[in-house]
Amino acid sequence: MHSTMRYFVAAIFVALASFAAPVFAQEMPTLTIGSPAGSLTLDRGELEALGMVSIKTSTPWTQGVVDFQGVPLQRLLDKAGAKGTTVTVTALNDYSVDIPVSDFAAFGPILAIKRDGQYMPVDDKGPFFIIYPFDSDPKLQGQTYFGRAVWQVKAMTVQ
Repeated sequence: MHSTMRYFVAAIFVALASFAAPVFAQEMPTLTIGSPAGSLTLDRGELEALGMVSIKTSTPWTQGVVDFQGVPLQRLLDKAGAKGTTVTVTALNDYSVDIPVSDFAAFGPILAIKRDGQYMPVDDKGPFFIIYPFDSDPKLQGQTYFGRAVWQVKAMTVQ
């Protein structure tokens, strides 16, 4: 009977593990940057390797001041060799917004990868979130720039 119980427990463990495996097998999030010159897809690790900066700011979607860490948008364009005047940012749900490239030099927005040192889950604005330093300039605290803060970013297309 003791041996039968051991097999029963082992069978339950195997069954539970097979159901739980898809939950734990998370795919590394990626970002695709497209332009007339071609496209480049980077995973989260490759994005982080480009060098991250921090923007500490409040947003309409978070409580208090939050420390966002990510890659400057201009650095992403440079890495992709993409040139243009507008970047269309597309979210996982296919929502998209056009951002003038002139914003990159003027305000230094980032593709945030972490919030307060933690990766952002898809169900909470992740995996990537366009963040402006909203608290740095009153001009940024309006619908124009809040509307450019796309979350759940999957792609950027430079035109």
